[in-house]
Amino acid sequence: MRRQAVNLLRSLALSGGETAKLSNTCAAGGLFVARSFADDAALKKTVLYDYHVAQGGKMVPFAGWSMPIQYKDSIMDSTLHCRTHASIFDVSHMCGLTLKGKDAVKFLEGLVVGDIAGLADGTGTLSVFTNEKGGIIDDTVVTKVSPEELYIVVNAGCREKDLAHLGKHLDAFKAKGGQVDMEVHDDRSLLALQGPEAVAVLQQHVSGTDLDKVYFSNFRKLDIKGIPCFLTRTGYTGEDGFELSIPNDSALELCEALMADSRVRMCGLGPRDSLRLEAGLCLYGNDLNEDITPVEAGLTWTVGKRRREAFDFLGGEVIKQQILEGVSMRRVGLVSSGAPARQHCEIVDGEGKKVGEVTSGAFSPCLKKNIAMGYVDKVCAKAGTQLKINVRGKMNDATVTKMPFVPTHYHKP
Repeated sequence: MRRQAVNLLRSLALSGGETAKLSNTCAAGGLFVARSFADDAALKKTVLYDYHVAQGGKMVPFAGWSMPIQYKDSIMDSTLHCRTHASIFDVSHMCGLTLKGKDAVKFLEGLVVGDIAGLADGTGTLSVFTNEKGGIIDDTVVTKVSPEELYIVVNAGCREKDLAHLGKHLDAFKAKGGQVDMEVHDDRSLLALQGPEAVAVLQQHVSGTDLDKVYFSNFRKLDIKGIPCFLTRTGYTGEDGFELSIPNDSALELCEALMADSRVRMCGLGPRDSLRLEAGLCLYGNDLNEDITPVEAGLTWTVGKRRREAFDFLGGEVIKQQILEGVSMRRVGLVSSGAPARQHCEIVDGEGKKVGEVTSGAFSPCLKKNIAMGYVDKVCAKAGTQLKINVRGKMNDATVTKMPFVPTHYHKP
């Protein structure tokens, strides 16, 4: 367990662009966690930082922020609680922004692969920003609030490059007469309430809206406990739940109100990583990067049907050829024996030939077995294929497995 927790923190820290000095301290329940002694003053803090500390949060550097990796319960217990009850994640380190103007959709469709114009008002979709090679600059959730307003959330570790990328193309677009403006929501915090009991917990604080009729990927602007919020029925756990964008000065009030319910616990980066991996969801910097295309990543479905008529986005021609001709490698799920596989572990075939590399791996608290995802040669990508993973010099048996590893429970009509 010591090595598992240390490796988890190292993986999270590095994927967020941070390098930390690590040492071990014992946590409640016997789980070893990695504590960081990096210069805390250089890290940004969310509005809830003091609340995290008061709740027993173990703070670590992540993407330039001081974030809780876990609280008083173990990562395993916290993961299981989210799967059975409800958990709050402070994800205010992520970057929310809005594009407004009559050309907002046209502008964004030049940079992402999704059919944004085809979305119904008040709905959203997972998409990706691509570069000229078809590689993924970042994955993002895009919501079409209205034909002239788009709400977007991008990853914390990609914030600066994403905003520079958007700004560069926005300047060029507006120079040609395009009408669109960008607002970054640094005045708002973002909370994720996730788990099968999330809807019952949240409904107590919402009047005038039946949350049972707000489905997965739906967006609403509404008051929660009298606080004006952006509500999106989505999340990064595979469970039903919501992401709530809240004015900074009301974030603590709403968090405390939700936490007053005995079904709710705070949840940190450690369980968040276990939950998203069990759900087969990618972590940018591990499973996605600028050299991997949506087709290779198994995200071809994000390229909207209408967008495949013209492929008129950055890297469109590359992605068009890959869809037509296929690719040489694919992202797959793996279940393995021995010690859990970690990022960069080699994947080999029965003859000892390297056929790929692990990008994410951990022990699954729900399945009680090792799970991982990685990229392998296409000929090895079929479910049931027997492979081996080199974990610290030991060849552990592995089986290619369909994802998600744990069934998802999104609220759909």
